[in-house]
Amino acid sequence: MTDWRPTSGPEAANRRANMLRRLRSYFDQELVLEVDTPALSSTAISDIHIESLTVKSCLTTAPLFLHTSPEFCMKRLLASGYPDIYSICRVFRDAEVGHAHQPEFTMVEWYRLNFGLSEIINDTIAAIAAAMNEPTLKKRFVSVEYRNEFMRACDVDPSDASVSELAEAAGADSDLRRTLGDERDDWLDLLMTSRVAPSFTEDTLTVVKHYPASQAALARLCPDDNKLADRFEVFMGAVELANGYVELTDAEAQASRIADDQAARSRRDIALRPHDQNLIAALETGLPACAGVAMGLERLQMVHDKTDDIRDVIPFPFEA
Repeated sequence: MTDWRPTSGPEAANRRANMLRRLRSYFDQELVLEVDTPALSSTAISDIHIESLTVKSCLTTAPLFLHTSPEFCMKRLLASGYPDIYSICRVFRDAEVGHAHQPEFTMVEWYRLNFGLSEIINDTIAAIAAAMNEPTLKKRFVSVEYRNEFMRACDVDPSDASVSELAEAAGADSDLRRTLGDERDDWLDLLMTSRVAPSFTEDTLTVVKHYPASQAALARLCPDDNKLADRFEVFMGAVELANGYVELTDAEAQASRIADDQAARSRRDIALRPHDQNLIAALETGLPACAGVAMGLERLQMVHDKTDDIRDVIPFPFEA
């Protein structure tokens, strides 16, 4: 017999509702405006590590896509003159399912005008502390450098280590070496998830900042060192909660990064998707100096509720 019952009960739903109330209260106090953006689009993200879900429609013969983030639309709002903004919405990512992943989840994303890296990090910690109703977190977080953490946990320098050295640090067997090949950033990601993040102190927020420029995503490069990106991630123990950066505002550089993504997709035999020309047009018009953050609400509640299974905080997980 099919088990139709939800995997989490009203207690978890109540804790989620309280977290959302506290988050909205925090943003209200900070005069950050809540906005709404569409989930359905004719374009998709080019990032090689994120895959969009496709949708068929009688309105067009071309596939449509469910958004993986409200980022592009929110940047268009900022370029048109909106103030600090935030969104709490459902987003969709293909091929992501497990104890800490779902193909559909809730993202909290926000942008602050004229914030630098330290300001957006402090803002993120304050938002997490508010959501979890733990104000002392604002004074108990640890800020570390990406490079230093790799040297501490893996004894390799991520800025110049060879693929062979990274594979050796990962203890990779021949199958894994064949799978990842010479994709250097894939090896760095593997070491981050398997060696670096698990070494972080439990029950402590760890902010990892200054990722390599090759992993800048939509972040600007550091003004003082273009080998690094003004990007950070926040972890509670080994659990990643948020990803943020000082935003790239250069339209030409953004177009170049999208082209690089498309080339990488071709190289890896990943489907090419139509990319958002409206984002480039918005950047050409002028995206104001800003910093943004994306945070998974379910991950945050997992930490709050002290569970390692996302099914404990959502009533209806995805079933194939």
